[in-house]
Amino acid sequence: MTPQAQLAMLAWIPLLLYLFIRFPVQKAVVIGFIGAWLFLPQRAAFSFIGFPDYNRVSAASYGILLATCIFDVGRFHSFKLGWLDLPMLIWCVCPLASSLSNGLGAYDGFSATLGQTVQWGFPYFLGRIYFNNLKGLRLLAMGIFLGGMVYVPLCLFEVRMSPQLHSMVYGYFPHSFAQTIRYGGFRPQVFMQHGLAVGVWMMAASLVGVWLWQARVIKQLWGIPMSWLVPVLLITFILCKSTGAWLLFGFGLVILFTARWFRTALPLLLLIGGIFFYQYYVATGQLTPQQQDQVISVMTQITNEDRASSLDFRMDNEEILGEKARQRIIFGWGGWGRNRVYEENWAGELVDVSTTDSFWIIAFGTKGLVGLFSINAAMLLPVVILCWRYPAHYWLNPKVAPVVVVAIVVTLYMTDNLTNNMFNPVFPLASGGLAGLLLQGVEMNRIKAGRPSTASRLRLQNRQKSYH
Repeated sequence: MTPQAQLAMLAWIPLLLYLFIRFPVQKAVVIGFIGAWLFLPQRAAFSFIGFPDYNRVSAASYGILLATCIFDVGRFHSFKLGWLDLPMLIWCVCPLASSLSNGLGAYDGFSATLGQTVQWGFPYFLGRIYFNNLKGLRLLAMGIFLGGMVYVPLCLFEVRMSPQLHSMVYGYFPHSFAQTIRYGGFRPQVFMQHGLAVGVWMMAASLVGVWLWQARVIKQLWGIPMSWLVPVLLITFILCKSTGAWLLFGFGLVILFTARWFRTALPLLLLIGGIFFYQYYVATGQLTPQQQDQVISVMTQITNEDRASSLDFRMDNEEILGEKARQRIIFGWGGWGRNRVYEENWAGELVDVSTTDSFWIIAFGTKGLVGLFSINAAMLLPVVILCWRYPAHYWLNPKVAPVVVVAIVVTLYMTDNLTNNMFNPVFPLASGGLAGLLLQGVEMNRIKAGRPSTASRLRLQNRQKSYH
């Protein structure tokens, strides 16, 4: 880790403390959390014995938790464990059961549980306490959109000059440069782990921008109309050259505009059902070679032969990894690469013959069905309940539109996890906010009844008193 990377990591917590002094707490959390993910260095970490590494994910969570203890300690008292929190709780403690069931010992289990809690549980918890209302989720949606806009000039620079910002700022390139070359040019990587992660992020920002613009939640930003900003963001997103992200964006548009024109959330529910169906079908070994060939044929027509071949390779690996995972189907194989497939080579040595590209197959292999179902439920169950609590004909309501589009980008992120493993803590943060809002349920019921919020009623009462 270079000196400038060390300095950035160490400076982030003091910066977060300053943000809590400078801005309202919800805005400070949005800036600090998203800013950490967008700009802190990759593969930079401080290791401590007995504790998870201090990296770019934990830097944001630790800093915000510390700032909350100092400036907003009452926020912790607002948290009450609800039934919607149980899937994330199970996902966080599942590594302990996986380690114990595989004879890896309690120390390994507790260590893995602590690491998974910091990576997934802390962002979810912060979302629960800071974005559990309409205002908070609106700020989060705007933060995602602004994060995309901030990345626009950086992406355009790397599209033209090649991905080198991470090397220029932090002194090293964190991934294979060959994977940044696409369609006769470059796809940007900026400060993320891969160009695919940038593509998904810009997809989410673009979709949020389109819907906030359509719902008139934001009319202009920095004095510039949204009718100018959104097209610029969309063009940049297209130039990211991420085919999968393009398809996800198309799914998102279909979901949103079907809700607008036909007043139904059916496409969103079908997509969620498709995620579970695909995982069940592959995990149980029911996908036949003929069916796989049909899928690849369709993908070849939609995208191109190279992308279809890549998907075919991933599905081949998921088949052998799924077969291995079924040997420990409840809690999985645990850590240390035990979920991977090994064969003897000519010298009698065991070599790894598997490639784990997809998050879902990694979760299935290491945490079993318990882990796989719990993380899917933690991320997607709030979205399903949102569709039930709030029908599609409310989705263009300016107060609800940010909530809906955040829920949709969380779903699209989980869809991307069927083929990739690009962790982004902003999405569990959003899932925590959605769960918190649904557990309260008061604000949505008030909007459905056409009643003003408590703050609006207090302002109206004060105006009436001043008038009289």
